[in-house]
Amino acid sequence: MQATPHPLPSPTPLAPPRAGEFDARIVSNEPVNAEYRLMTVEVPDGAAEARPGQFFQILCPHSGALQPFFRRPMSIYRIDPAAGQLSFLYKVTGTGTRTMAELEPDATINLFGPLGNGFTLPEDGAPIVLLGRGVGLATMAPLVPFARKAGHAVTAILSARTPELVMSEAEFVDAGANVLAVTDSQGTSAVENVEDMLHGLHAEGRLGALYVCGSNRLMLAAQRVARRLGLFGEAALEQQMACGVGMCFCCVRPFRQGDEIVHRRVCSEGPVFPLLEALEW
Repeated sequence: MQATPHPLPSPTPLAPPRAGEFDARIVSNEPVNAEYRLMTVEVPDGAAEARPGQFFQILCPHSGALQPFFRRPMSIYRIDPAAGQLSFLYKVTGTGTRTMAELEPDATINLFGPLGNGFTLPEDGAPIVLLGRGVGLATMAPLVPFARKAGHAVTAILSARTPELVMSEAEFVDAGANVLAVTDSQGTSAVENVEDMLHGLHAEGRLGALYVCGSNRLMLAAQRVARRLGLFGEAALEQQMACGVGMCFCCVRPFRQGDEIVHRRVCSEGPVFPLLEALEW
């Protein structure tokens, strides 16, 4: 018999900071591994009050033959209000990110945000588990200090192709999470193994709510576990976006709401959604 899912937590949501456009000074822009780079920027007062799960629209610079047109949506990897800084973890894949990779410290880059709706936490202080893969870890990272500050124990399961591509392990540990790494090359990232890990964490009293980003198969695994155990969860979704504010309807995706399929804009209704309402892509 399936457990009945817990009702959606209903804390009084914090009012998100007002979005704005501004030029940010680059503090650093360094490679993390063979595929990803980490860019840290100084931002005006208020912008560093962004919530975990929100994102910025970044105007990539033009560089020679590289002429990106649309802004690139990027989730926030690190939020440091005291220093007035934000960090973005990004994979160098196309025209826009290649021009970003060329930027040096003290250069400026134009940002618009923070945008979208971020994560929520259960009111009962339940221990939470974060499940992320690849660049999805960038979205999950700021949730760790946010949850720890609210009194939640955090376990993070980090998935990658190889051990060398497991990113942010030290970042998660330093923020107070217990980290478990799984990889394709070691045969530990199979969904069956991850589901067994989640059931084991629940039996140990370490899984009371579940958060996922960065992998369709891991999201589906998280949904199966959440249904069996009656857990609250959220999924942060990735989607191509043009405007970032819901005007262009470029990022519309289907969701399950009760017995119906509804369509929502990832940029404005999300990018964080109830776990059991998200559909595979």
